[in-house]
Amino acid sequence: MIPVLRSVGVGVAALGRPRLHPLEDSVIRFRVWPNDLDVNLHMNNGRYLTLMDLGRLDLIVRLGVLGTLLRRRWNPVIGSLQVRYRRSLLPFQAFAIRTRLLCWDERWFYLDQRFERGGDVVAAALVKGLFLGPEGRVPTQQVVDASLHRVDSPPAPPAVAAWQDAERALREHEAEALR
Repeated sequence: MIPVLRSVGVGVAALGRPRLHPLEDSVIRFRVWPNDLDVNLHMNNGRYLTLMDLGRLDLIVRLGVLGTLLRRRWNPVIGSLQVRYRRSLLPFQAFAIRTRLLCWDERWFYLDQRFERGGDVVAAALVKGLFLGPEGRVPTQQVVDASLHRVDSPPAPPAVAAWQDAERALREHEAEALR
């Protein structure tokens, strides 16, 4: 379940924060609360994924596309993500989530999301997502254009290109396993 209070707080706060260019970072700050913990008394690995949703919410609102998304009934959907946990977040520690749009192709947006504490990266993720509307998949450039910025995608960083290759190999493996 998405933490309702945090979701409302992020959404409302984002409305009052400066707009972002599609290639600027969104940064939101939190603290680890007891309901974020697992039996090892550090932040639960699933909670990272839930809080990443809030980083993407802040980015969407601050890009100025929320109204368009709601009017056109475009819904963000995550297709895949890869996360590396590097350090623990302990009870009551403050941390930030940095969300950055890396690039996009005709179908997918690729984002970098990082959990940072005191200048250190605690966890890092690559995220692949798209938007679905009533007629199906929404072209990525159409979503970017809705931000009122006319910008082309930067080239895919090497990590994204390698991830795309790995995902292709995984799809081939899955198809072969079904035969």
